[in-house]
Amino acid sequence: MGVRKRQSAEVMKETRKSQAFAKLINVPSSPRKMRLVADMVRGKEVFRALGILKFSNKEAAAKVEKLLRSAIANWEAKNEKKAENGELYISTIFVTCAPMLKRLRTAPQGRGYRIRKRSNHVTLFVDTIDNNAKKEA
Repeated sequence: MGVRKRQSAEVMKETRKSQAFAKLINVPSSPRKMRLVADMVRGKEVFRALGILKFSNKEAAAKVEKLLRSAIANWEAKNEKKAENGELYISTIFVTCAPMLKRLRTAPQGRGYRIRKRSNHVTLFVDTIDNNAKKEA
């Protein structure tokens, strides 16, 4: 491995130490619906985001809320302290497509229409707010 590549890898490892993440795999809803919920909480402080998700009418919000609680618990286990109000925020959240189930629905005149049952993967990173201020300075 080259020197520059090793240095950049070490920098990435250091930044990942303060972050914690959680993944939700093969959620049986379309990525488009899940992205609407992800956009609601992107960049928000975690306890504020939990409030937004709790009172949202969308079905996907309950799944993202559970994922966010998991990410907070992962951060607490990694740093060996409890998360305080105003300390953590959602640094990154993204939704990717998962393999879709292809089904056939009967159609008139002996035809069959294809039904695509979509699913998605959600990845959520939480980070401390003071680390964000250090990076900008």
